[in-house]
Amino acid sequence: MRTLLVVFSLLLLTPVCAQQSTTMQAIQIQGFGDAEVLEIWEIPRPVPGPGELLLRVHAAAVNPVDTSVRAGRAGGLSGAQLPYVPGFDVSGVVAATGPGVDRFEVGDAVFAMLSLRRGGGYAEYAIVLEEEAATKPANVGHTEAASVPLVALTAWQTLFEVAKLQKGQTVLIHAGAGGVGSVAVQLAKWRGARVIATASDYNHDFLRELGVDVAVDYRTQRFEDFAQDVDVILDPIGGETQVRSLQILKQGGTLVSIVGLTPEGKNPSRDINVTSYLVSPHGEQLSQIGDLIEIGILQPIVSYRFSLEQGPQAHEQSQTRRTRGKIVFEID
Repeated sequence: MRTLLVVFSLLLLTPVCAQQSTTMQAIQIQGFGDAEVLEIWEIPRPVPGPGELLLRVHAAAVNPVDTSVRAGRAGGLSGAQLPYVPGFDVSGVVAATGPGVDRFEVGDAVFAMLSLRRGGGYAEYAIVLEEEAATKPANVGHTEAASVPLVALTAWQTLFEVAKLQKGQTVLIHAGAGGVGSVAVQLAKWRGARVIATASDYNHDFLRELGVDVAVDYRTQRFEDFAQDVDVILDPIGGETQVRSLQILKQGGTLVSIVGLTPEGKNPSRDINVTSYLVSPHGEQLSQIGDLIEIGILQPIVSYRFSLEQGPQAHEQSQTRRTRGKIVFEID
């Protein structure tokens, strides 16, 4: 009799379990605004289409662009339409594949940058295009892997694809202790460049550990006193910092901004290259970056870990612009 009761109870629970399997928890924005609009909702679990992976997300990173999208300040940068699940960096395990996927199988651990036109990372499950994904480095966890894609692709594409940084050149990296900056420093040193980086004095030992040759305290020192005839400048700050940076760029040198150009940047007064750049997902480049992580060349930097329920706190920390490395949601 007891056995029959157990079986009967399980049968009663089966429809409930099946129903739960089609939904997931996610941070979903119902309206643009401050950090308090980041709320947990139970929403339908996405289904992968042709060329898509359904990823069981174990970690998702926070980037400054996330706070701009959330506040409704992203303009044409993002295709965010309400209700909207933010987040562009994920690491997890493939739960299902759509038609035509041949590089990954269910159970594979991958990390990816999602398109800035789509998002969807702050969730238990996310859709990842096959060409956005790469195999997760085996020597790091999902938290560290999720911290990598957007910032590492930004550094890779700006330094190597746009600026064509070469061995022996000098590069100035502003905000060197931040998400993009800390990766850019490591990639530039791997390429064989001489690296000058700006950061608060608090972060100088950290920068030297990453390989920076000259660390400049932007609060008490002028970077112009430490850098002249620079080959490449990576600018994640803009404004006056960008204007001043133009003056120390050598003839034919390149400044790449990831925050847009000032009027002076749009119309330089001498023979220099000044451009604004927006990162794109790129699974093949991310795979190369993963290889560098596995051999110890590139170290992911995670300073803050939050649960999805702590979405507002995570964004508030991001908005301080005082984070060393990255902020990551741990979802599993």
